[in-house]
Amino acid sequence: MAGIGGALDVPELRGARLLLVEARYHASIADMLLDGARAMLDRGHCTWETVTVPGALEIPPAIALAADGFDAFVALGCVIRGETTHYDLVANESCRGIMDLGVAGRALIGNGILTVENEAQAIERADPARQDKGGHAALAAMCLIALRTRFRI
Repeated sequence: MAGIGGALDVPELRGARLLLVEARYHASIADMLLDGARAMLDRGHCTWETVTVPGALEIPPAIALAADGFDAFVALGCVIRGETTHYDLVANESCRGIMDLGVAGRALIGNGILTVENEAQAIERADPARQDKGGHAALAAMCLIALRTRFRI
């Protein structure tokens, strides 16, 4: 799967079904993440559905509810630091929930939940023309599908 300069090749995954789970709390950021993820899934010839949840904390339970119906999942959202410790709770617990589903639950999940200090950082990371973290999260999920196929799990 390795490409030039350590970049990953996009796996060809015709017939793979992925679920995009997007948190709408920061809607304009979510839109950019979705655009990047969908473009990457198109490159791999995947099919997908999108579900929307209010915030990042709802992403792991939404994935758990749909775990048996999809080959993989792409978690998309944004947590921007505020004036309270709520940021730490949301950032840590959404990530822990995704890791628990991936390791213990064996769900294949590309994590595209941004955890940033401010909106400018979020835009830089979410914009498909810049860092394209939504596309990267979709690629991570696709690579996990390819690994599962390789290991015949």
